[in-house]
Amino acid sequence: MAQRNIGDILVNAGVINTQQLQLCQKEVQETGKSFQDCLIEKKFASGEAIGRALAEHASLKYVSKVTDKMIDVDLLGQVPLRFLRENIIVPIKVDGQVILLISNPMNFQPVDELNLILGGGIKSCVSSAKIIIDAINRYYPLEGAKQMIEELEEEEAAGLEFEKIEEKDLLGMAAEAPIIKLVNSILLQAVKRGASDIHIEPYEKEVVVRYRIDGVMYNVMTPPKRVQGALASRLKIMAGLNIAEKRVPQDGRIEIKVANKSIDIRVSVLPVSFGESIVMRLLDKTRSFVPVKSLGLSKRDFDIVWRNIQRPNGIIYVTGPTGSGKTTTLYSILHELNDSDVKIITVEDPVEYQMKGVSQVQVKSKIGMTFAAALRSILRQDPDIVMIGETRDQETAQIAIQAALTGHLVLSTLHTNSAPATVTRLIDMGIEPFLISSTIVLVCAQRLVRKLCPLCKVEHKPALELIKNLGLTESAAKKIKFFKANGCEECNNMGYKGRLPIFEIMEMTPGIAKLTMERSDASLIKNQAIKDGMTLLLDDGIRRIKDGLTTVEEVLSVATVDIIEQE
Repeated sequence: MAQRNIGDILVNAGVINTQQLQLCQKEVQETGKSFQDCLIEKKFASGEAIGRALAEHASLKYVSKVTDKMIDVDLLGQVPLRFLRENIIVPIKVDGQVILLISNPMNFQPVDELNLILGGGIKSCVSSAKIIIDAINRYYPLEGAKQMIEELEEEEAAGLEFEKIEEKDLLGMAAEAPIIKLVNSILLQAVKRGASDIHIEPYEKEVVVRYRIDGVMYNVMTPPKRVQGALASRLKIMAGLNIAEKRVPQDGRIEIKVANKSIDIRVSVLPVSFGESIVMRLLDKTRSFVPVKSLGLSKRDFDIVWRNIQRPNGIIYVTGPTGSGKTTTLYSILHELNDSDVKIITVEDPVEYQMKGVSQVQVKSKIGMTFAAALRSILRQDPDIVMIGETRDQETAQIAIQAALTGHLVLSTLHTNSAPATVTRLIDMGIEPFLISSTIVLVCAQRLVRKLCPLCKVEHKPALELIKNLGLTESAAKKIKFFKANGCEECNNMGYKGRLPIFEIMEMTPGIAKLTMERSDASLIKNQAIKDGMTLLLDDGIRRIKDGLTTVEEVLSVATVDIIEQE
């Protein structure tokens, strides 16, 4: 009855029409999904439009955002997590007053039950289901790490039983053995805080757990040394590794769901002096691909990239150190090129993100499935576009060049410090210069810098030495409004939130092709590229500073190579 009432309310409010109502009612009966989810999936109405219409009908206020100030962890902890999630309801505090945030004001039972639990006389407000679920996932208190560690101190770690976790939601797991709860907390907090990596590092007298967030390492907890073996065993069992083998490195994979997100975790175990060092790379499988126009390229660079990715053949290299966002850029390009009239095949180690319509091949070196071996086979699969995860050796580079010469567009990555150095790196690999100049069409070097939190950044005048390191004069610096990180609740007091790329885009011009044929060094190629209009990493970083998106320190931390070259 509640679903039908909601439908009638939305029709009367003009949010949906009668035909859309009937389509969703039929689907709800056939699939059992919620009426509101059906409306949103079919794009008949947004969550906000539904929430506002229901709030108006019930004469209640609509809440468009849940902030840190509205959350009382002790209040949340009084209500079972399962109850909140099943009923899509969450208690918040506004000006010291408890308010129940609900998505369906027609469903009175959970409101009545929470009034009994929390003391009665509590007002209600309406919000979208997404906002409420996000608030529950973000703020619901798990047992703190300190309490878990205290429990671990009391139990004999060697006596703990381990059970393999299938893919399921960690937030909904019942209370289990302390070591299991500790592992779950480590994984959950990493996802909540947006960590890209989790490091568990054993030392002589302690074990340190650290997260890498926006490229920077942060200490998060120090479990007792005596649980080190149990912690490692738990993670190795989850990753399908051999817990008895502690002498050689092992690699595995864990698939879990956290807050309704499917997370793929790549696990690397390395024997070190005082135990096993474990590093986990977190990949959000539900992550959407960023369009090329949203990568943050300057107009000149975007026009060059866009022109070259439309080519029928040639090689495009994306270069930079590990963790510089090369894979994201490649997937953005693939996303633009992915169409029903082209065949795209990728060779990756590992396959990081699934892309519909693209054939993705996983490298398995142990059985001889190397990049080169896979490439030789996939070229017989009649592809139009080939993406090679990494050009690691001469054989792979040679096959990529042959593919480009035979009419394929090839995308790949290479580890070089700058775009011009890509040419000399390939020559050092043993590739003939005439093949390089005739097949490479574009080289994109990039780095990632931390993005200032827009809510708390403050204007700031950097030291004269830093301005000189940027290559700016004092008069030029006076025309720029500089900012520095400050810190607020929204960015966890870090001052930064997210990262953004800076680029160095080099097109294979006739001048660069001539220098390549002459086996010129990287500095000569760089000078020619600058004459042809290339923007250095440092200069693109200054552009982002001028935009108020990052700091001088961030740019200098990744673009110092250019400074050294200029000197």
